[in-house]
Amino acid sequence: MERREFLKISGAAALAAACAPKTAQSKGTKEEGPEQMVYRDNPKNGDRVSLLGFGCMRWPMIKDADGKDVIDQEAVNQMVDYAIEHGINYFDTSPAYLQGLSEQAAGIALSRYPRSSYYIATKLSNFGDQSPKASLEMYRNSFRQLNTDYFDYYLLHSIGRGGKDAFNQRYVQNGMLDFLRAEKAAGRIRNLGFSFHGAKHEFDYFMELFDSGEMIWDFVQIEMNYVDWKHADGVRNVNADYLYEELDKRELPIVIMEPLLGGRLANVPEGIARQMKEREPDKSIASWAFRFCGTYPRVLCALSGMTNMDPLMDNVKTFGHFQPLTPEELDFLEQMAVQMKEYPLINCTDCKYCMPCPWGIDIPGTFQHYNRAVTEGTYAQSKDQKDYAKLKKAYLVSYDRAVPTVRQADHCIACGECLSHCPQSIAIPGQLRRIARYIENLKQDLL
Repeated sequence: MERREFLKISGAAALAAACAPKTAQSKGTKEEGPEQMVYRDNPKNGDRVSLLGFGCMRWPMIKDADGKDVIDQEAVNQMVDYAIEHGINYFDTSPAYLQGLSEQAAGIALSRYPRSSYYIATKLSNFGDQSPKASLEMYRNSFRQLNTDYFDYYLLHSIGRGGKDAFNQRYVQNGMLDFLRAEKAAGRIRNLGFSFHGAKHEFDYFMELFDSGEMIWDFVQIEMNYVDWKHADGVRNVNADYLYEELDKRELPIVIMEPLLGGRLANVPEGIARQMKEREPDKSIASWAFRFCGTYPRVLCALSGMTNMDPLMDNVKTFGHFQPLTPEELDFLEQMAVQMKEYPLINCTDCKYCMPCPWGIDIPGTFQHYNRAVTEGTYAQSKDQKDYAKLKKAYLVSYDRAVPTVRQADHCIACGECLSHCPQSIAIPGQLRRIARYIENLKQDLL
């Protein structure tokens, strides 16, 4: 569906009304405070869900006494306190996040509050072992880690990759889908849905299951942002405008993941940032992406994986004084999306599903460093480039600082272990080889 057609059908006035802030006291005041959070009503069950949700995939990390990466629980508690104080009530986690550490940290922080004051979303992330025993243990362990006796929103995690066969193996043949249906009937799951990564024909298959009544989804989680709205690759990922339209016409609540494309839409290339700041000098770059998601009324919640207080406070500000985008602003973002696609970025969202690499490579760290250099204009492209020597030195030095030498791209042996774990279907070994070649060419002045 074309954006203009959508707005024509919905009506600009109706869209704005649907997106207007709903305060806890319905005062409509402009003052900041927890009562200013925008809420969406889930038409399936009446849940009042904060339009901004807390994605628990990027909790802050620190080193323990042994030098191991662990979650900074004190910082997590502080962030959760601020989030709840300012009206955020939806927290999304998974057994797969942060190599199995996310759920426990969320459980510790959230269990300090009344259970009825927040919604927990977690997932059956049985990528590695689909056996009934392992899947059941993962499900039951989530209760223990999250200190709860029910899940508000439970997802079949990242279906679409591998299509029908993978879905059947992970959830049907092992009996887990029937088990989860029974758990829902028993009240231990309040809403059952799925998160999707895949191509159009794979998404259509899951919609066919819904239309036939074979599988009744209560909600669906999709990747949606102003770049993927019309500019997903169309092979491994489908345009979000299509996903939204299909879910909207079935009246299925939508939860949004990757509204910032792994942070790339909070740190856009300089030329794009300049245009955004000319239009909205007092608003953050990230706010454009969140307002885009919130403009669409079928969206129940937009998740943000916030690592520290700065993005949390900025996002609360965006949703505390939320303004849906106008048709003209939507057209502007489409222009920005077209410009974004001109940059040679790797479509990594820093989800870390590919980790740990059996050979110790910091895959997301390598990709994030490369993308940051391209975005910030510090990407050395040829010896004829202005300030080439300076850019070359800056890239090589910053790479060594960002990624330890033994964990850099040139150590990849292309074992392929990471490929099946990537929700973006990135050809990870190929991209690592490309970066390794680029760095070697930089060192030898062969660009």
